[in-house]
Amino acid sequence: MPLVSMTGFAEGLGGRETARWRWEARSVNGRGLELRLRLPPGFESIEPGARALANSRFKRGNIQASLNFDAGLGARGLRVDAAALAAAVKIAKEVANETGLPPARIDGLLALKGVLVQDEGILADAEELAKRDAAILETLAQCFDALAKARASEGAKLATILNGQIEEIARLTTEAGEAAATQPAAIRERLKQQLADLVTPGTVSGERLEQEIAMLATRADIREEIDRLNAHVAEARRLLAAGDAVGRRLDFLAQEFNREANTLCSKSTDIALTRIGLDLKAAIDQFREQLQNVE
Repeated sequence: MPLVSMTGFAEGLGGRETARWRWEARSVNGRGLELRLRLPPGFESIEPGARALANSRFKRGNIQASLNFDAGLGARGLRVDAAALAAAVKIAKEVANETGLPPARIDGLLALKGVLVQDEGILADAEELAKRDAAILETLAQCFDALAKARASEGAKLATILNGQIEEIARLTTEAGEAAATQPAAIRERLKQQLADLVTPGTVSGERLEQEIAMLATRADIREEIDRLNAHVAEARRLLAAGDAVGRRLDFLAQEFNREANTLCSKSTDIALTRIGLDLKAAIDQFREQLQNVE
């Protein structure tokens, strides 16, 4: 399956008899799957179905779905709860008097939950309500399908970027492995010269000197880090090719990349190798930043 982004937008239009409605769905990155619904008063019954639709299509991402509904024929099917409106007006006046803020607008008051309610005399039949909800959920399913396509389209673009960044990490890893400063013989020779400059001739036996050189050379050897970086590159390529919901695994892999790059830099005693290590860390940071949008 192709790589999927957590970023996307889609909409869906529907209608039944005189009613018309419009869904808007937006998705951004998130640690898990979170659906936030914005529904008009009287439509709370569709929430379980909406969540089931989201769970069947998405694995990660913060998704906001908004329903705009026009019943037609003078907003048939809704009425104002006079008691709830009166209570809201009273509270709004008290707040305005205490704070000096302007009085609440009517559209804001009507938007409060419980002020506009379903008229029990209209659409009170359970079968009619079920048909209405089913039609609205069908439109939401179409909207979510379009959102999934938008996320897949963004994922394809993201995959191109991530593959390019992995190839840059692979190139720098190869460059680090081929650097003269990483070769065991070169490490030993450099350390031998450094110790010779520090030690007065005759004060340390040749055998002890060789032992110290061998120990320091082992500490400076980055071949294990290079091997692990190459293994991580191979795994990243495999995950990117597999696609689907691999964001968490790729993020973990980016942490492993960073750990090896930090070790490489800390072991380096050569300016050229340190430069490669810093370039490698920068490439890994860019890779990890792009991963935040992968499902």
